[in-house]
Amino acid sequence: MEGIGDRFQQETKYQREASRSRMLDWSKKPSVYKTYPEARKFNLGDYRQLKTLSLLEAIAKRRSVRHFTDEKLTLHQVSFLLWASTGIGRRERGHEFRTAPSAGALYPIETYLCVDGVDELPAGIYHYAVKEHQLEELRQGQFGHEVTMATGGQKMCLAAPVIFIWTGVFERSKWKYDDRAYRYVYLDAGHIAQNLALAATAIGLGTCQIGAFFDDEVNSIIGVDGTSESVIYMSVVGHPGL
Repeated sequence: MEGIGDRFQQETKYQREASRSRMLDWSKKPSVYKTYPEARKFNLGDYRQLKTLSLLEAIAKRRSVRHFTDEKLTLHQVSFLLWASTGIGRRERGHEFRTAPSAGALYPIETYLCVDGVDELPAGIYHYAVKEHQLEELRQGQFGHEVTMATGGQKMCLAAPVIFIWTGVFERSKWKYDDRAYRYVYLDAGHIAQNLALAATAIGLGTCQIGAFFDDEVNSIIGVDGTSESVIYMSVVGHPGL
């Protein structure tokens, strides 16, 4: 019996005989930036001062880490991880290109952090404001237990000082790619997660990516509706332990 996943794969294929070009309504192009104007803002440290491994070394040493020490992350480390995974890498011809590739440069992925162990940053839920390279505080408090339950009891979430939560804002990609957009949103999240994993390894940290979670529970923790924007992927980050 064909399931919804099988139908999705078949119905979002590009077919040469059915291909057609269509005019895009540029006046309706969604913004590639999300902000919380009323949120408390935290400026991030200068990531350029950090010493890093070479790319060759980072690729060779990257592994999934599920045990962490109690050592906190610094704001400079968090700054580097955010920039390296999905920050603005360069500005050219009036455009701002990010460090990870995105189909059509539409950047549908948003980054949220569950913070429980970062110097100079109160515990809570944050949103990464890419354009300003700032964190926006959404909720105060310790949410590691809630995230652990939302991931089916994965205890590494309770031990990690920071949990990255990536969501997809689907209309950003659907504006151009219709239903095919969902494929691209998932690919974009993968690019970002790999950037994070390599960047963390390069500064002596460890990560483990998470694809198993109760979507609506994670969406509730970070405050998104689960329809126009929903959790796609997650990763824990911290100092590797035994």
